Amino acid sequence: MANYRDRLDIIADMLLVASRNAKKTQIMYQANLSYKVLQRYMAEIINASLISFESEKQHYVLTPKGREFLNYYKEYSKTSKQIEKRLSDVRNTKRALEEMCSGKDCCATRV
Repeated sequence: MANYRDRLDIIADMLLVASRNAKKTQIMYQANLSYKVLQRYMAEIINASLISFESEKQHYVLTPKGREFLNYYKEYSKTSKQIEKRLSDVRNTKRALEEMCSGKDCCATRV
């Protein structure tokens, strides 16, 4: 199953690369992005002051706000994974209970 990344995942990946003082090409490759996607998100994270460009060294750096984002993202990601696992456990339990109901009158409403 493919691992889908949403907007926050992509931004976090970009910020993680930028936290090591990276050039745009490094961010693109290390965050596994196409050039088109990189351009769209780069503008967004620069405008949000999550990264800044150091012209003398010609690379991007993480701002304090970007570091704060990564800290919050780490907690969000951890919590989200725990919730997803619990939801999966609940679905599996429900499926097992529904399978136990083999008669017509039992468990009439199946989802």
